[in-house]
Amino acid sequence: MKQVEGARIWMDGALVPGHEARIHVLTHALHYGTAVLEDTNAYLTPDGPAIFRLDAHLERLYRSARMLGLRIPYDFDELHEATVMTVVANGHSSCHIRHLVYRGHGGMGLLARDCPVSVTIATWEWPERTADGVRLMTSPWRRNDPAAVPTLARASGAQLTAALARAEAAEAGFDEAVLLDAGGNVAGCTGADLFLVADGALVTPPHTAGGHADVVRDTVERLATDLGIPVRRRDIMRAELYAADELFLCDAAAGIVWVASVDNREVAGGEGPVTKTVKHAFDDVVHGRDARYSDWLTLIL
Repeated sequence: MKQVEGARIWMDGALVPGHEARIHVLTHALHYGTAVLEDTNAYLTPDGPAIFRLDAHLERLYRSARMLGLRIPYDFDELHEATVMTVVANGHSSCHIRHLVYRGHGGMGLLARDCPVSVTIATWEWPERTADGVRLMTSPWRRNDPAAVPTLARASGAQLTAALARAEAAEAGFDEAVLLDAGGNVAGCTGADLFLVADGALVTPPHTAGGHADVVRDTVERLATDLGIPVRRRDIMRAELYAADELFLCDAAAGIVWVASVDNREVAGGEGPVTKTVKHAFDDVVHGRDARYSDWLTLIL
């Protein structure tokens, strides 16, 4: 389905028409991957559109920037206000939000002393996710080793592995790709975190597998704990995916999506009871139907 982009983009302190949000071809980040990004969603609630866990996502954006040595030239409150302003300007009732911090044009070469740091905020309407389970393929590409790149940072250059793996999965007729870490354990998927359900508990890979500190994964873990569902972070062997009772993915774009198969092996429980329970709780939270988590929502007034 076609994505509908917002007409205006916030770029370095001002809202501009999307077609005017341009960069120089010698932008440092374009050549060397010196950029970090962040994603979240705005959802329609009974009180109007609301951005989900905006503060937590912005905090992670600043952490990612520090890991790459990028000094964001705007303070937290300025980016918070700019995010709300962009959603309002584009008239969205619900949308995906992308923050990008990058080194701009100021001289070529690996050293970037003279390259200014720029910030953009863009929005677009995300297509409705399918009710069908997704089909996963284990990719031959491996997740970046934390000793090679700072995997806790959402760095744009580090997304190349995910892009290659997703493209190969799509070419082979699958919906998503599973990435393994350098040791052959499950790291997650290209654009989503993965949860395995075994004996009524949720199991997800540790950060040492190369995943970033994802806000949606943290949300799932906290909701599951409040629901009395045990949660564990540990290494997951590839073969465990084939024997799982249930599997689901979570990310900022699609929320929670159940897994139908991995490498053409059907997941035994399909969209089972644990997945349904967690998904229902998540949907209630992001759509403002559970007042206990209202502080996770930034209303667009």
